[in-house]
Amino acid sequence: MSETIGVGILGLGVVGSGVIKMIMENKESLYQKTGNHLSIERILVQDKAKERDIEIDSEVLTTDANDVLNHADIDIIIEVIGGVEEAKLHIQQALRNKKHVVTANKDLIALYGPELHQLAKQNGCDLLYEASVGGGIPIIRGLNDGLAADEIKEIMGIINGTTNYILTKMEESAVPFKEALADAQELGFAEADPTADIEGLDAARKMSILSRIAFSTNVKLSDIETNGINNLSLVDLEYGKQLGYTMKLIGLAKSNNGTIEISVQPTFIAKGHPLAGVKDEYNAVYVRGKSVGETMFYGPGAGSLPTATAIMSDVIEVAKNIQLGVNGKTIIEGPSKKGMTPPNEQYSQFFLRLHVKDEVGSFAHISQLFQDMDISFKRILQTPMKKQQSAEIILVTHHTSLENFMNAISKLQDMDVLRSIESYYRVEGEVEE
Repeated sequence: MSETIGVGILGLGVVGSGVIKMIMENKESLYQKTGNHLSIERILVQDKAKERDIEIDSEVLTTDANDVLNHADIDIIIEVIGGVEEAKLHIQQALRNKKHVVTANKDLIALYGPELHQLAKQNGCDLLYEASVGGGIPIIRGLNDGLAADEIKEIMGIINGTTNYILTKMEESAVPFKEALADAQELGFAEADPTADIEGLDAARKMSILSRIAFSTNVKLSDIETNGINNLSLVDLEYGKQLGYTMKLIGLAKSNNGTIEISVQPTFIAKGHPLAGVKDEYNAVYVRGKSVGETMFYGPGAGSLPTATAIMSDVIEVAKNIQLGVNGKTIIEGPSKKGMTPPNEQYSQFFLRLHVKDEVGSFAHISQLFQDMDISFKRILQTPMKKQQSAEIILVTHHTSLENFMNAISKLQDMDVLRSIESYYRVEGEVEE
């Protein structure tokens, strides 16, 4: 067996440059871990003449993807061009050419992961994507290997660094959403078009991948209830702080008696919860297993070298599999399509902020409605709003079903004492009284 493994790279942006740096700077360490030398044979770029901050032999650069995908000496292809359709075509061609694939492409894997896995297996190839969720956090390997023997009951994740930075800025500096977003863009934490981040789409794609692994089921993006942070108010964050909560964009996946519940939504987290202290651009994934109990994976969710570290961990695994002759044999057959948990079996606490008429009996009417719906209150705040002849009421419920809570919201809207429903959010964790 040759002691050299050829590597081809599709894309030479920030992450691709990080991968090359790691390969070039860690040659001896990589050889010790794999028993092979890694040789970069070809790199797909858009412009060969572009100035770059790393030294690369111009002979390995190409603007033709086929020079990488069909290269006889390339064993592993690393895809970091992003996007979906073009990347999909390249990966399909690579797998059909019996080349192993490592990718950081969460969008692609969320949409076409099962299909690409089948193609990889048919061709005896590895398809790995540790870097697609959580940047440098080894959450996928943790679920696939470290927690493989356990039955995963719940995953809660802060898996979008952009939104976590924005929420941290809003809470700690009391700046409104638009200002916090502009700051994130200036620092490079947010894209010029931040839609996928702030509307929760990026986190939903990552949750589909984690849920697929944790619960051995195919999860469509349409299965995931998704809400972003673009309508958050500083008023809500301040009330949450008074009540002992911090706001996070949470990806949640739960196993409930053979069904699964998956969502991405702004959520108030109790200050004592492990996820509450995760700030700025950092990511964290909290996992609860039937046997292991509570664990948490924490670290940088993006960036050149953290993401490159995750990619290279996959490259090392592929190289080891080549040595052992087991490539493409780790894919388990038969991921099933589990049903989604119905609203009457989804339980949580809820935060609710209302404006009501500031008159005697207003709260009594509202309280009676919730009592009739079998929903009790854990925390209550009430503040007069004299200029509007209204009162602001903030409620935190005890655990109740999503169905009951939404029915209560619907009935509230027909009440004469109600002026407006300002906001409502899920609540996780217990606040110490």
